[in-house]
Amino acid sequence: MTSTLAAPRSPYARTPRKNGVNWEKWGWIYMRVSGVVLVVLIFGHLFVNLMVGEGVSALNFAFVAGKLTTPFWQWWDVAMLWLALIHGGNGMRTLVNDYATTRIGRGILKSSILAAVVILIVLGTLVVFTFDPCPAGQPADLLPTFCQAL
Repeated sequence: MTSTLAAPRSPYARTPRKNGVNWEKWGWIYMRVSGVVLVVLIFGHLFVNLMVGEGVSALNFAFVAGKLTTPFWQWWDVAMLWLALIHGGNGMRTLVNDYATTRIGRGILKSSILAAVVILIVLGTLVVFTFDPCPAGQPADLLPTFCQAL
């Protein structure tokens, strides 16, 4: 009779694959894709704001108000906002998974991150799409000077 001794099981051995969506893989892919898209969006944003036209000296409330009345720039800014917040929230989630030691602690931290990301996305999107630099019925002395010319 021959006896075979099994090697001790390594604590780093892979666990059997679960059925379903691999969220870690999709989170990893999202970070790479959103990072590339964010670089394009951010450098486009900086180029238009700082280099085109009068450059930095043109940046004021009127410049921003003018950009936010154009649907192209509204969607550009919203895309940047959404991608950046979800990208950052996913990065924070990864840090929590790596460094939080208890299950309850991880749950509280990840819920807080999710709540912050959702609240900031909702508020930021509302600001971009409902921004009105010249609200009707306001006293003229409280409005920017370009509103009085309208």
